[in-house]
Amino acid sequence: MSAAPVFFSPEGAWVGDVIPFQHDGVFHLWYLYEDRAVPSTGMPWRLVTTTDFVDFVDHGLAVPSGGPDAEDFNVYTGSVVLDDDGVAHLFSTAQNPRRLGTDGRPRQLVAHATSADGLRDWVKHPEHTFGATEGYETGDWRDPFVFRDGDVWRMLVAARHEDGPERRRGTIAQLTSTDLVSWTPVRPFWDPRRYIAHECPDVFRWGDWWYLVYSEFSDAFCTRYRMARSPSGPWLTPEHDTIDGRAFYAAKTVEREGRRFFVGWISTREGGSDDGAWQWAGTMAVLEADQDPDGTLAFRLPDEFAASFSVPVESGFSALPASLYGADRFAQLIGDADLPDSYLLTAEIDIAAGVEEVGLLVRATADGDQAGAIRLEPRRDRVVFDRWPRALTGGEQWQISGDVPFVLERPCPLAPGRHHVQIVADGDILVAVIDRRVALSTRLHRRAGERIGFFVNGGAAELVSLDVRIRS
Repeated sequence: MSAAPVFFSPEGAWVGDVIPFQHDGVFHLWYLYEDRAVPSTGMPWRLVTTTDFVDFVDHGLAVPSGGPDAEDFNVYTGSVVLDDDGVAHLFSTAQNPRRLGTDGRPRQLVAHATSADGLRDWVKHPEHTFGATEGYETGDWRDPFVFRDGDVWRMLVAARHEDGPERRRGTIAQLTSTDLVSWTPVRPFWDPRRYIAHECPDVFRWGDWWYLVYSEFSDAFCTRYRMARSPSGPWLTPEHDTIDGRAFYAAKTVEREGRRFFVGWISTREGGSDDGAWQWAGTMAVLEADQDPDGTLAFRLPDEFAASFSVPVESGFSALPASLYGADRFAQLIGDADLPDSYLLTAEIDIAAGVEEVGLLVRATADGDQAGAIRLEPRRDRVVFDRWPRALTGGEQWQISGDVPFVLERPCPLAPGRHHVQIVADGDILVAVIDRRVALSTRLHRRAGERIGFFVNGGAAELVSLDVRIRS
């Protein structure tokens, strides 16, 4: 068994948007502390630090709520930068549900604080607070992200135009400054007129490419990225532009020694149920990006994180490699060992040409009839997360949620040949990574069993190797 949870979450609460920052080799991870108290007592920032995304030091409260009457009753998402004098500047979203703007919704503002003592004690500057500039809705003016571009500081803000179709007013507003105090509105940084909003904007340069990361606030709810040769655009859409799936949200990035990490949260589900609605906030999670020669990004588990699972345990598969053939049927193998609550599974699967689907079962019963599934579908070039049984919609045999073909999906190239699969299981969290390129994070609440299975349908595949490890 693991000595501690694999993914960070505060005791009795949840992680909202993470504001990552790296200083002297240490990752500072401020996050929105969501206790889901009713009535709300206001949202603060709290802080954890880490050097490896394995072990975390919890520093507790970092930026408190301003109180029930303050503009910053809720201290929402922002960013942190250092100026030339070593002073840290923290920009956040201030909101009080009792203070309405001209659009009739709670007004969102950009707030400023500074620290001269090592990113710990923050002095708020309410005189610097400002709201939406002309042409933008007052209720959507959030997630300020500040970065340096030569001699100018740029601030990006998740905003909405005052006019236009309701579902397509989202934009990333932009302001510039030379002193991090006075800000001048300029043309939008990115204005696709496609979404309700583009939350948590983040910009970074990697080699000859610039990247814009944002979380799509729409029916999709996912984090995406765009590419450009300069911060002025044009912003190009890569073939596969998502970081992860629906459950991994609000990812923002941080760099150390040429490596780029995406830190977000894995959403909880209402009622702790597989059929509950996805909720805002959850458990902190991180993916590392690799840059391909064409500038596109691949996503995987950080090596330090994977290496922290160092103790081998019995997988239940003693005779490998094992081949399955199911040209016109479903074929499976189920291991005979019950696995612990937390583990890292690493498998090598050889997929024959033309196979319909192949994959791994987790938390499976001994007969494999009930389980969560990471299913590779080569004909569709995608990986999906599925589970069985589904919810019942009535008392008859056919009254199941069969109209939902799977829970989550990600595009995933799956040519014939060998493919590398990693699955981290930790309580109700599952994170799968295919070929160190495609990540799919989710929740699996129902523990049907504790076995691992291998299956194929409509073709042939071989389970070449399977290794399961836990943390010491």
